[in-house]
Amino acid sequence: MGVVKLEIRCPQTVNGIGLDPDPDWSFDALLPEIDSLEKKLNVSSSVPLPFTKTKSREFYAENGIKRSPNAFVMRISDEEFEDSEGEAEEVHDRGLVKATRFNCDEFYLSDDDSDNESSLQVQTYFMNEVGLVESALVELTHEHQLGVREEIRSKISSLETDFMNESEKSSSAHVKVDKYREARREVERKFDVQYQRRLAEALDNHLTAVQRDHELKSQIAERRIRSDAAHEEAKRREKALQEERLRQEKAKAEAEAKLKAEEAKRVALEAERRAAKEAAEREADKASKANTSEVSQTEALGGPTATSSVVLNAQPKGSDADKTMKSYSAGNMLRAAESALNLERERLQKLKELDERNQSLRSSSNEDFGSTERHIARLIRQIRGTKDNVRTKATELIKIFNNPRCPQTISIASFAKKVVSHCESPDNAAFACGHVIVLVTSQFPQAMDLLVAELQRACIYTVPKHISYSKSAFESKVAYWKAIGYREDDGKIESTKDYLKRLESYMKLYGALVQTEVAGGQNVHGLKEGWAWLARFLNALPANIYTAVALNAFLQMAGFALFRKYKSQFMKLLNIISENFLNALRAQQDPELRPIMAEIQSYLEDKKFLQEPEGRALQGSLLSSVMVPDSDYQESYHQPNRYFY
Repeated sequence: MGVVKLEIRCPQTVNGIGLDPDPDWSFDALLPEIDSLEKKLNVSSSVPLPFTKTKSREFYAENGIKRSPNAFVMRISDEEFEDSEGEAEEVHDRGLVKATRFNCDEFYLSDDDSDNESSLQVQTYFMNEVGLVESALVELTHEHQLGVREEIRSKISSLETDFMNESEKSSSAHVKVDKYREARREVERKFDVQYQRRLAEALDNHLTAVQRDHELKSQIAERRIRSDAAHEEAKRREKALQEERLRQEKAKAEAEAKLKAEEAKRVALEAERRAAKEAAEREADKASKANTSEVSQTEALGGPTATSSVVLNAQPKGSDADKTMKSYSAGNMLRAAESALNLERERLQKLKELDERNQSLRSSSNEDFGSTERHIARLIRQIRGTKDNVRTKATELIKIFNNPRCPQTISIASFAKKVVSHCESPDNAAFACGHVIVLVTSQFPQAMDLLVAELQRACIYTVPKHISYSKSAFESKVAYWKAIGYREDDGKIESTKDYLKRLESYMKLYGALVQTEVAGGQNVHGLKEGWAWLARFLNALPANIYTAVALNAFLQMAGFALFRKYKSQFMKLLNIISENFLNALRAQQDPELRPIMAEIQSYLEDKKFLQEPEGRALQGSLLSSVMVPDSDYQESYHQPNRYFY
């Protein structure tokens, strides 16, 4: 038989690598060539170096024994063909195959990368019959290609997986970065809000501190002003004390001379009273001549040109005004009704005896009655024009009078003094004070005479009486002013304006007192005494600035009640005031008299006696609460006198 030639055709080059083997190569020579080929393929291919083969292939027999890596030669001749079958088995058993030369013209590697196939894909074309060695070689080559392909696929899959993981990580990182950015923005916003809040609080605290500092500085300034004022006041008082000492020394010398002069005046007045009394007894027998005589005396002395008969005829029954008379002659200084002077003398005597008794009690007792006196003064200052207030203050005063710890005489004397001194206060409620006086004196009648005595000692026009100026009787105008009630402070006599203001306050309290009527209590110095005062006033007192102010204040307070009780008789007195008293004021042509004349004229023409005075009717309650200070200190202020322009 002829030699069977097995040929394998391969391409000449793949990727620049020659693939045409030597036909006489042995297997041992072929293996290094294959390794070199694989290295070149690995270098030229896109597959990374980790897939490069590092050692030669190892072949194992079917029984698992490692086979030799040596090459094999397969030759078949015609002479040996017949014995080939037997020898084939032997060669098979020995692992050797004889072969002839083969070509790889038909074996090539495709350069086509399409269909996701590797560039190392090998397409082989075999003849129908191949030997065992060629089959093994092809199988190994195919397995190697599959392994390389699988490794490439696994690596690509691993890379894709890593790429996906990295993408996910990148996305997650981006999400975290976005979340972190949002969180930082939120934190910064909160910090900004918090900072603004703190800034606002700091600004508010700063403004509060500035305001507090300003207030503190203002308080310090006020304290400094008060301290300076107190220092100045202390200096002024010290200076006043020094001046007072000098004045007292000077006044002491004047007092001795004054006492002598007053003693002489008292003797002269007593003689005049006795002479007037004798004249009155003579005139009682000749009533008509007495009336004519009084008219002429009134005209001669510049007083009201009203006849006493007109005034006396206007008196109501039961009044002691029928005994009223002028106790002065053409040269007499004291103008007053005798009955009024007698009552004044009796009241002042009672007050003097009470003062002596209280002085004796104070000297013999170790107790301090100053707290009781301060309590009484505080209650009087707290009197307001409401029913509840008046009732409460009167009840508390009565309790003080009944308190055994303090003698009643001391309480009554303090009550009389405090009431009279309080009527000078700007916030004095005259009608309310009159109600309290009547409620207290209805339980303690002896207190009324003492209070009226204090009032008459403070103001001579509540008697009523007037002292005319005489150069022979008074050393100076100042001495005369002191005699009618002017006050002297630090050696300086008070002004006529201040004196008239005090005079008006006293007369308003007296007018409010005589017209007061209370339920369940008797006014022991009521309208009867008010009518007597008005009759004595018009009969005895001249028309001047002092008497005009006193008359106007009295009419303002008591005129309404007098008209309601005496009707036409009171109208007669008003006619006397209009026709005589006002005419006497006009005749003096004194500009200072115009304001008071206008007030009296307005009272008569507008018939204000028909209108109830403001404050006469006590209110049920105050519209707003009134705080009255408990301390003995009250701020004083100057109120301009309306009787002067």
